Amino acid sequence: MSPTYRQPGVVLTDRRFSVPLDHEDPAGERIELFARECVAAARQDADLPWLVYLQGGPGFGAHRFSGKQAWLGRALRDHRVLLLDQRGTGASTPANRQTLPLRGGPREQADYLGHFRADAIVRDCEAVRREVTGGAPWTVLGQSFGGFCATHYLSTAPEGLAAALIAGGLPTLDGHADDVYRAAYPRMERKSLAHYARYPQDAERARRVAEYAAEHEPVLNGGYRFTVEAFQSLGILLGTGDGSHRLHYLLEDAFVRTAGGHELSDTFQEQAQALLSYAGHPLYALLHEACYAQGGRATAWSAERMRGEFPAFDAGKSLAGGEPVLFTGEAVQRWMFDCDPALRPLRETADLLAERTDWAPLYDAERLAGNEVPVAAAVYHDDLYVDTADSLRTARTIGGLRTWVTDEYEHDGLRASGDRVLDRLLGLVRGEI
Repeated sequence: MSPTYRQPGVVLTDRRFSVPLDHEDPAGERIELFARECVAAARQDADLPWLVYLQGGPGFGAHRFSGKQAWLGRALRDHRVLLLDQRGTGASTPANRQTLPLRGGPREQADYLGHFRADAIVRDCEAVRREVTGGAPWTVLGQSFGGFCATHYLSTAPEGLAAALIAGGLPTLDGHADDVYRAAYPRMERKSLAHYARYPQDAERARRVAEYAAEHEPVLNGGYRFTVEAFQSLGILLGTGDGSHRLHYLLEDAFVRTAGGHELSDTFQEQAQALLSYAGHPLYALLHEACYAQGGRATAWSAERMRGEFPAFDAGKSLAGGEPVLFTGEAVQRWMFDCDPALRPLRETADLLAERTDWAPLYDAERLAGNEVPVAAAVYHDDLYVDTADSLRTARTIGGLRTWVTDEYEHDGLRASGDRVLDRLLGLVRGEI
């Protein structure tokens, strides 16, 4: 019996599903998926269409809401919602430094993780859909990487979809990871300079932290090796609506005077550790570049290689030349597997994934061109995480897709806007706008 419980205005039911690890081998090993069913308390017994939510990432479980937070309240007006923890995340069968050694060595771990991309997630959705809806199509809401999954869904199983709603997640259909990061670094530079324009005092604060990290390479209280590159990667905050402000407050409290001189404050260390650690979402680091892997080419630590084409991100040169230290964002690099204690045991596994060349294609441009499923996508202008130009090219490929291009929000617009982004997407697919 699935446990049912209540939060303000919402009835929740925990559900678990068994699916094949490899959908090409349905009689083989199986893994468990967890999902949380949500319905408005006033409509608990109503016959409602289903909406399944696919979280961004990869590697994050579905958001844990309290009541009708953010977009969930809007969704519950019309739908019964399924918050799915994608395979390996949340309360689904976990894949992390503690569990992966059960598979064997790095080669066995990498082979196992080869089953954790968007193609497997969509086949999971189809297995779950048949059990949950009795075979009726449902609406998918894909945030960020969830939108990549929704695009794959449209490529391979559109018969399972009543509609597709995508927020900040229209991927390149054929670009290599090198293309993705070659386009990303100029955005990172723009976001960094915009931050310094908003908070001019942070340029000197950032220089002080970078100089300290370069000289001391401290180990944070939680065990993370705080290199200059690690400090720069805190720029991942700049892709969210309040991220520039959060970065400012983080830098504001960076140092404390001690008997031995100025040191990084415990306040700064705790916050930086929480932002930098992949302990709660290791699949993000292991499979991030694999999101773009197709066409028979290895990703080969693309973000780190492409960084070399942009010398402005060399913090040593910036410090020597009196230039601002630029931040990076959503760029997983090999050094992270040396710095992060949650990733160190998985370094060889990550190398093997970066070398892999036999990834299957993720998107079918011809099938997408003939799409008949109602689709709407929010595209955030100058999104730090997903290239706007790539998103618009893909939007023009998918038949019938309607876009809403906006600079009102950053990448987290679905969450940060309350019900506005979801309401707009629903209006677009229903032809109300």
